[in-house]
Amino acid sequence: MHLSPSENKTFNPSTFLLTGFPGLEYAHRWISLPFCIIYLTVILGNSTILHVIRTDASLHEPMYYFLAMLALTDLSLCLTTLPTVLGIFWFSSREITFSACFTQLFFIHSLSLVESAVLLSMAFDRFVAICNPLRYGSILTTQRIVRIGLAFVFRSFSLICPLPFLLRRFHYCRTNVLSHSYCLHLEIMKLACSDIIINHIYGLTVVAFTVGTDSLLILLSYIFILKTVLSIASREERLKAFNTCISHVCAVLLFYVPMIGLSLIHRFGERAPHIIHILMSYVYLLAPPLMNPIVYSIKTKQIRQRILKKLCSVKFIQS
Repeated sequence: MHLSPSENKTFNPSTFLLTGFPGLEYAHRWISLPFCIIYLTVILGNSTILHVIRTDASLHEPMYYFLAMLALTDLSLCLTTLPTVLGIFWFSSREITFSACFTQLFFIHSLSLVESAVLLSMAFDRFVAICNPLRYGSILTTQRIVRIGLAFVFRSFSLICPLPFLLRRFHYCRTNVLSHSYCLHLEIMKLACSDIIINHIYGLTVVAFTVGTDSLLILLSYIFILKTVLSIASREERLKAFNTCISHVCAVLLFYVPMIGLSLIHRFGERAPHIIHILMSYVYLLAPPLMNPIVYSIKTKQIRQRILKKLCSVKFIQS
């Protein structure tokens, strides 16, 4: 809806309104139950992965350090969205100040870029382990892993840092109602009456430079991995090499497929039902943190054995 110049001047909100499931407000308490289960599973699963890796010295290897980074990122991403999502479902708390919204936006987008970078690091780990196993220990030293992690965190936070400032300069005169239960750059940008071309260009540039580059490098690493594995004579060795990559491939698909789907819906799915936008946004932010610990617990023998060992020791103590 386009407002007249006089209306534009009078409507100047100081807060945004978040959206749960429109038309289902009466059922928000019931809808919150599966979300509570998901959030508890995310927190428990990723905390367990972190605890097992931290306390078991045999898992202090590059592969598991990167897995710990992934679990920490997923846990942080979950905790970033938890307050506003459950606040709407439990207390009908829809209002969020500009400062709180921009802060949440900053962490959501920054952590998403960190996750993309961690997945790239894990692909590099698999590439070195399979294509250059004799130099694995000398290439991926603990010091180098820490530097890689810090570099990717700095890259992500520094690139997202301008977004809140770019959004703060806008005048919001159309509406202050957001389409989701948390703040995203594209959603806030749509509410502005100002020229948003700079935000569009900067947002696309950041995505292309980070997620685009990361995904291409991951694909390239797997091309080299596939070439190396297919040259192995023994069928058992080939299967063993492929097995070490399955968990990471699942994590990559869980992250990139919902992200691509949400981006396509935001840009080209204006006629799609609003419920599709809402559900895709939840899948984008909750599917990777929920499924990654499950995938790695099932497909990674060392992690699975350590978790079962911890559970058995707890049962023994209780008995």
